[in-house]
Amino acid sequence: QVQLVESGGGLVQAGGSLRLSCAASGSMIVFNTVGWYRQAPGKERELVARIIRGGGTNYADSVKDRFTISKDNAKNTVYLRMNSLKPEDTAIYYCLVGANWGQGTQVTVSS
Repeated sequence: QVQLVESGGGLVQAGGSLRLSCAASGSMIVFNTVGWYRQAPGKERELVARIIRGGGTNYADSVKDRFTISKDNAKNTVYLRMNSLKPEDTAIYYCLVGANWGQGTQVTVSS
């Protein structure tokens, strides 16, 4: 069973930056689409960014030009660099590798 361990969340002021990490067991990120999703209180989980198997990337319109998704196949780790954070980015962020979800990491952006 694939295990995903997320880290890097926390409390940051608006305009600040964070980098989330998602470490996967095995070599799952090499062969699968990987992505970050988020869920704010009272809202549905939504796609933030993903890297598809062909290497292309997709971003939610709300995070384009602020967030960057990347992965390191040698480290089996997926990253999400978040710059210019806004209070509306506050949510629990989840990593998805193939069909496997991480446990989530809280990101809180204060105004």
